[in-house]
Amino acid sequence: MPESPQKETDIARRIRAHGLARGHAAAEIAVEIHDQCGPLFGTSKVKSQRLARGIALSDVIAQVRALYEVDGKPPPKLGETLLSAYESGYKKPGPAYLHYLCSVYRVEPVDLGFQGHCICGRSHLRRPSSAQLTPTGPGETHTLVGSVVVPSHADTQWIINSDLRSQYRAGGSVTADMGEEDIVLRRTLLQLLAGAGVAVDGQFLGAIDNLRRKMDDTLVSATVSPTMLDQWEETILGYGQQYQATPSLRLLCDVLLDFSEVRRMCDQRQPIELQERLCRLAAQLSGLSGLIMINLGDHRLARSFFRTARTAADETGDRGLRAWVTVRESLVPMYYGDPREALHLARKAQDLAGRTPCAAAAMAPAVEARALGMLALRGRSDAAPSARRALVRGRAVFDQLSRNQVSDLVFGFTDRQLTFYEGDTYTNLGDHQRGDEVLSHALTLYTVNDRLDRTLVRLDRAHCRLQAGEPDAALNAGNEAILDLPLDHRSDILMHRARQLGAAAAAMHGDMPALRAFRETLAGPTVQSPTVNPSPPDAV
Repeated sequence: MPESPQKETDIARRIRAHGLARGHAAAEIAVEIHDQCGPLFGTSKVKSQRLARGIALSDVIAQVRALYEVDGKPPPKLGETLLSAYESGYKKPGPAYLHYLCSVYRVEPVDLGFQGHCICGRSHLRRPSSAQLTPTGPGETHTLVGSVVVPSHADTQWIINSDLRSQYRAGGSVTADMGEEDIVLRRTLLQLLAGAGVAVDGQFLGAIDNLRRKMDDTLVSATVSPTMLDQWEETILGYGQQYQATPSLRLLCDVLLDFSEVRRMCDQRQPIELQERLCRLAAQLSGLSGLIMINLGDHRLARSFFRTARTAADETGDRGLRAWVTVRESLVPMYYGDPREALHLARKAQDLAGRTPCAAAAMAPAVEARALGMLALRGRSDAAPSARRALVRGRAVFDQLSRNQVSDLVFGFTDRQLTFYEGDTYTNLGDHQRGDEVLSHALTLYTVNDRLDRTLVRLDRAHCRLQAGEPDAALNAGNEAILDLPLDHRSDILMHRARQLGAAAAAMHGDMPALRAFRETLAGPTVQSPTVNPSPPDAV
């Protein structure tokens, strides 16, 4: 009688038995199962890990559910059908499920057949007991996991992140575990503080968007003291002073870590007066995150954060706050989209602000004027007089603002910002002489630390020189503006504006030595931008 064909499970069972008899660890057995069963049955690495442990799909599901329960999370929707799809290669687990599968099997994503790092940023190898530490040389130890030797630095990373979680839980008001997003952001912040290069990858952007989504969830579903809210409000106002002087990526990490803690405060409903203050904090932090994403060039995430900010602002009933969110959102199409949309949002912000003087009520006409100036530059004949009238309205409202409202670059609207907007409008209207005068005055109002707006003003003055028929002087001025920036301040919004200057010079005067030098500067190193959008058609 011919032998019955061997099944995948039979071969895996035999390999496992021999491996255990030789004292091999499960990870080693899984590799052998994959090597032998993969060519015969197409056995995946993730399935090999389960077969190496001799457990069923239901056992893995039960362990994942137990881990979710320990972490204080609701039961996952992971079932045997979905896990089987992972093992068959029909589907790929998301970051959260991949993290828990790695935790169950005590392996890294690559051992399951998936590239990249786990979202938690730590090693999933089993923590050793003191008896498992063996010296290998002076001052050096290795960890024995089964019969596999693993360098101790991997376990050290586990301990660092575990200790970080413990410290965060001990913070008093925070009772929930620190989320996966916090770990990603804190790791990025530590790398920035250490001066290491940071690659803004899908894991980082996914953590940002997941954090924003969680805030959306908690807004529609908390107990904190008024003193604590006072401290948070002071912290957020401090970001208005740091916005221009701090590199965008560094500031984004700080803001989102605070954003995450405010979200945790909102997990339970608070008394109505405290809930409104929390929603205000959420709207301000989300709107500020949207502004930073504009600077980094990610328009999609910027719009998502402004949408979250609108949801939070609507909970407060504060028309001034809702107008602030809307007018700040208008900067997305102002720099990266259609000026007609920026015009629409600016006018909507004015309607929301009503007759009460506020920062948004002064900023909105100024944004309207800039948008109309851009439309005039594109040939719209009725835009120029409307832009000049909008500037007059904006200045009239600005003169009625309180001292606090005109001293904050983010949550208020300052004289130097209004002057910058006026100069930009005159430049777009073709009045380069008046534009250069106003922009020159604006430069005297900004400090050397206001790197963002100050550089935009300098690039606008370069545009004025280009309009005046001085292409070499314009490109040299633009070149100096970019070179004066530290590398970590060369964000996408500034490089985009510089590329527009180069494109305009090429269109008007063709190739020239100054343009080639300018292009070399723009091709140099810049801050890592999370945008995945292609360069606009007017790029150099």
